[in-house]
Amino acid sequence: MSVLGKAIPAAAVLLALVAASSCAEAREPEVTSSTQATQTSPSATTSTSRNPTRDKEFAAVSRLITGAIAARKLPGAVVVVGHDGMTVFDQAFGLRKLAGEPGPDGAPAPEEPMTEDTIFDLASLTKPLATATAVMQLYEQGKVQFDDPVQKYLPDFNPANDPRRAEVTIRMMLTHTSGLVGEIDLGGRWGLDGGDKAEGLSRALTKPLEASPGAGFRYSDINFILLGLMVERITGQPEDVYVQEKVFAPLGMGDTRYLSMSKACGPQQIRGSAVALTAGPPTPCAAGEWDASLLSRIAPTARDEEGRAEPGANPDLDFLLRGTVHDPTARRMGGVAGNAGVFSTAHDVGIYAQALLDRLAGRPSKFPLKQETLQLMTTPQQPGHTPQQVVDANAATQEALAASPNTEHPLLAPHYPAIAGQNLRGFGWDIDTPHSKPRGMVFPIGSFGHVGFTGTSLWIDPASDTYVVLLTNVIHLRGSAPITNLQGELATLAARALHL
Repeated sequence: MSVLGKAIPAAAVLLALVAASSCAEAREPEVTSSTQATQTSPSATTSTSRNPTRDKEFAAVSRLITGAIAARKLPGAVVVVGHDGMTVFDQAFGLRKLAGEPGPDGAPAPEEPMTEDTIFDLASLTKPLATATAVMQLYEQGKVQFDDPVQKYLPDFNPANDPRRAEVTIRMMLTHTSGLVGEIDLGGRWGLDGGDKAEGLSRALTKPLEASPGAGFRYSDINFILLGLMVERITGQPEDVYVQEKVFAPLGMGDTRYLSMSKACGPQQIRGSAVALTAGPPTPCAAGEWDASLLSRIAPTARDEEGRAEPGANPDLDFLLRGTVHDPTARRMGGVAGNAGVFSTAHDVGIYAQALLDRLAGRPSKFPLKQETLQLMTTPQQPGHTPQQVVDANAATQEALAASPNTEHPLLAPHYPAIAGQNLRGFGWDIDTPHSKPRGMVFPIGSFGHVGFTGTSLWIDPASDTYVVLLTNVIHLRGSAPITNLQGELATLAARALHL
């Protein structure tokens, strides 16, 4: 039974924890793994098994993650690898929460071990898993065309009929080639003392273009905030409600949903734009609400730093974010935005990936898109794209590996993208850009994936029928550095373990 799809009693909460001193963080990281077979996809072709031979083949993967934890590059992680319709590797490593950091109730608490059912803030994995999938469904229904101007669906994107803004299309927003650059202005007190979605959307709709539409790849959250708004206006539903009903529930992703601040139930308090667990008896939750007792399973991220320059503006200032989206824009908007806000487990992300692979391969699948729609979504679609670009990029990678391998990071390719200035993006998916390191050096260009700022990544290779999920809360470590190199090294070692 789903724990996010159905409310659970608030009493079913905290794990038994072991008290630890600060020096405990330096010990060899704990590795936990499931010993029971669990189904990872509703597809008929999927099964799960563990065997000692396969675990031995993945020993390098375990060493990579435990080494990173020992080096304090991340507190813990859950890794899931799928291949040929099976989950071939599924392990939790290290800690979900560091010793001394606040527990779900806000009081300092012992460390918590990472578990395979830990729920993570997916950050920008929200873009492909939720928003882009929803847009593709609207395309299938004939309600959206990729080369239509954005102003057709969002007239307030261009109320003055500016000729340059009129050129911006849905295709450009899905591929980050719209000319919108950077993030929404977070100046002022908006959304700090309670979510203010209307103000966030207003700032997104009026953000000036900083580059010519279609001229090049410039990653910006604003594209997907506006695509999420488009989904809401066309469907007449909030995005969290729509994707829960049309994407996550059909796939059986029972631990996946937006955690809207306004829909928390059970013993909890709203602190500014954040949710915190409080003591109290369990209370029934209405349909569509989520039980705050889930906070004990959620990996905390960072301290809330918003509004420091505005004394008294943020009641949550310096509190640890847990079950509240880390992305500051999505947080100020109440927890639901097209760019971020979805929480999930590695198991559920694997369900999505496996169902996607099954649909692409023509196997039985519950993935909520047709095969031909998925083929569009997962191949280069940026303005000016051609099939030859993938061929040329793979050739360039092989030439570079032979002539000038990456000696600093030998498990990574020499260049991302393979050809300077040629950035390949699908509809919501990264294919070959500076953000493509999680592909590693074995999976070909033409495979696809995405990353999230909190330390999450998913990479999918239809050619070998493989996916690699890495979910971490790296930003729980103060001063942590990006882990894109580690994500790519994981993909390479996973592919080698599978003899690809």
